[in-house]
Amino acid sequence: MVKQEAAKVRIDLALIHYPVLNKNQEIIGSAVTNLDLHDIARAARTYGVDSLYVVTPYSDQQVLFRELLDHWLKGHGAKYNSKRGEALALVHICDDLGQLFAGVTGKWQQRPTVLATCARERHSRIWPYGLVRQKLAKGECFLILFGTAWGLAQEAIEAADGILPPINGMGDYNHLSVRSAAAIVLDRLLGDREY
Repeated sequence: MVKQEAAKVRIDLALIHYPVLNKNQEIIGSAVTNLDLHDIARAARTYGVDSLYVVTPYSDQQVLFRELLDHWLKGHGAKYNSKRGEALALVHICDDLGQLFAGVTGKWQQRPTVLATCARERHSRIWPYGLVRQKLAKGECFLILFGTAWGLAQEAIEAADGILPPINGMGDYNHLSVRSAAAIVLDRLLGDREY
């Protein structure tokens, strides 16, 4: 069986490190982690995402991020594991949500529909996965926001046009890692539904 090239969809992901919440529901900035970047970039590349943006205003975190990318895109990592570099080539850094929204709007020449993610079921502006799949198939562009730490701060949620339904398991425990949540959301939006 010959695999076909995936159809290009107009979807971007953003991994938000500020503004996010801590366990006390206070607004904080969280640290960029190597594991999140690698795993979400690999999932994004697998599902045909155009870009993965990392949002952090902290210069030390941006330096760390650029060193990591340089290693995998230009340094020894590029020779050692080119597949990793292929995924990480999707990743870009932004200082804040304003810069993120402006950059994605400029790239697509239109403002994308921005959807936030949240583990809590307390929102009224829910966009069902099926609806987003239909709109992606029609060529509409989307930007999906994922919060690190304990999730997106209210100001990030309010900046979005809507919210994807939370990912619920079998019980009341609902605290997935952001990389797991991103993979599940991507499969729900872009995965093969024939299975």
